[in-house]
Amino acid sequence: MTVLDWSGPLVPGAVVRDDRVARRASWSAVVAAGHVLTIVDVGGNQSADCLLFAADDPAERYSVPDTLAWSGNVYVGTGTVLRSNLGAPLVTVVGTEVERHDTIGGACSKESNTLRYGHHTAADHACRENFLYEGAKWGLGARDLVSNLNWFMNVPVEADGSLGIVDGMSAPGKRVALRAERDVLVVVSNCPQMNNPCNAFDPTPLRMIVTAPVAAPVTVPAAEESA
Repeated sequence: MTVLDWSGPLVPGAVVRDDRVARRASWSAVVAAGHVLTIVDVGGNQSADCLLFAADDPAERYSVPDTLAWSGNVYVGTGTVLRSNLGAPLVTVVGTEVERHDTIGGACSKESNTLRYGHHTAADHACRENFLYEGAKWGLGARDLVSNLNWFMNVPVEADGSLGIVDGMSAPGKRVALRAERDVLVVVSNCPQMNNPCNAFDPTPLRMIVTAPVAAPVTVPAAEESA
């Protein structure tokens, strides 16, 4: 029986890094132009909150309104170009095993947790704290925490415009692949939220695999035989 390796990259290429992100932890790296980052939802229904920055100038960063205006869709899927606050492409979604991903639900914080779920949640760890911790490694601070992506998170938009945070559409081993259109700093919070169903109330690990494109072999035609 053939066993499929669902933990591998979604887009073939030479693996340049392969990191496991513990539940509730954070991750960051610069993904070089042309390289592909595959995010693996190891345990299933785990939200991967994500910020993107131009590696050479973090003042240029992922922009929700620019991305929505260019794509004409409130959801992110295969083919969506994620754009910066200058309207320039940062990454392109080149493959996904989940129907859609969210970019309007925002990130959890201790402050929002207390407003939504009560002051007893004030001590809960949150994505904002992960972003601050991870961003500090690159000289980023609170002013750099703009609206983010939520890979694998299910945020339906109702007919009246209201939003919900409901059970995810992902499953163990599901993947999404992002091709960097320039050198991009990617900062990820493996969402620690336990007060709503975005992580099925049980945060699980993620896997981050970066691959470099492999040049196609050059075929040299055989010399014609002499008559």
